[in-house]
Amino acid sequence: MIDFIIKRFIKDYENVRESSVREAYGKLGSVVGIFANVILSLSKIAVGSIFGNISITADGVNNLSDAGSSVITFIGFKMSGKPADKDHPFGHARIEYLTGLAVGVIILLLGTELIKSSFEKIINPGTSIFSWVMAVVLALSIAVKLWLNFFDSRLAEKISSSTMKAAAMDSRNDVMATTAVLVSIFVAKFTGLEIDGYMGVIVALFILYSGYSILKDILNPLLGEMPDPDFVEKIEKKILSYEGILNIHDLVIHNYGPNRYFATVHAEVDAKEDILKSHDMIDNIERDFARELDINLVIHLDPVITNDEKINQLRNMTGEIIKEIDEALTIHDFRVVEGETHTNLIFDVLVPAGYETKSSDLVRKIEKSIKSVNENYYVVVTVDRNYVSTYMNDPKML
Repeated sequence: MIDFIIKRFIKDYENVRESSVREAYGKLGSVVGIFANVILSLSKIAVGSIFGNISITADGVNNLSDAGSSVITFIGFKMSGKPADKDHPFGHARIEYLTGLAVGVIILLLGTELIKSSFEKIINPGTSIFSWVMAVVLALSIAVKLWLNFFDSRLAEKISSSTMKAAAMDSRNDVMATTAVLVSIFVAKFTGLEIDGYMGVIVALFILYSGYSILKDILNPLLGEMPDPDFVEKIEKKILSYEGILNIHDLVIHNYGPNRYFATVHAEVDAKEDILKSHDMIDNIERDFARELDINLVIHLDPVITNDEKINQLRNMTGEIIKEIDEALTIHDFRVVEGETHTNLIFDVLVPAGYETKSSDLVRKIEKSIKSVNENYYVVVTVDRNYVSTYMNDPKML
């Protein structure tokens, strides 16, 4: 049924990388959420008011806030779909993250309020009035919220949306909260025990944890998280698949919202190759990435001398020394400048993200190790941080 709704209301539904299609998915989820939550809210508030049940009324108010969250989500998807302008040259897609952030904050606030009201019920328990009308309304609410959870989860999976994932988790939280209310009224009817407050505390803690999880997932891309390793590997392998590319390094990937990627990389080519031919190849790679993966890729061309026996020998020697210091280290941009009294070995050493050794200490280790081979070797080292790469450079190409 969910796929039927998607196909019925979203034109070109399979082209999820298109911003207009992504926006349509988000709007569909938001409209369905608004409609369902308003109906549930009005039903619960009416029933809770008629029978004097505070927990059901509060659950209805919670659904009303969910409708508000869906309105925020709708606005967020609408705004994130706006094209780039002079003030926002990378587009507005990150607004979707802010929308998810707002939903996460609302969930935390609701969890906090539920804990407060639950403790008040524990301290001052009241006498519940049972009605089958209440039970039916709550059961229907659970069924609707379960469906909304599956619906939003499906949309989140289709477009890889953290905001729709947050909406799905919110519906799951509502299932837990409403189930707690339903269980408590049945327990009160058949045993006389008022456990509404205790059930409320358990559910509230679950809601608070899910709110924390949502905020964590949303904040990571906003702060600049490490790209998915499979995505990085896909980019690296594609670049290396082009004939003429010897090696790559200094790959950096920037995310400006879901499916909005800008990347830069250094690509090594044979120095003896015609520069115009190499430049043409680089242009073709950049165009292929834009057309096939929708990635704005900029490639810096690094000519590498491959047919000089002495340079190759020194490069391999240096690479082996670096590996002896730490297997996680690699080198690139290796050059040799020979003088009458000494030889300069100039290169970059690539260290992984979170590498604990200080750059100055690492350089001293390298200098000491290379001088142990030949006192006339001087090193000029640039410590280069590896932001994303999962690819270990081939020592033969260093």
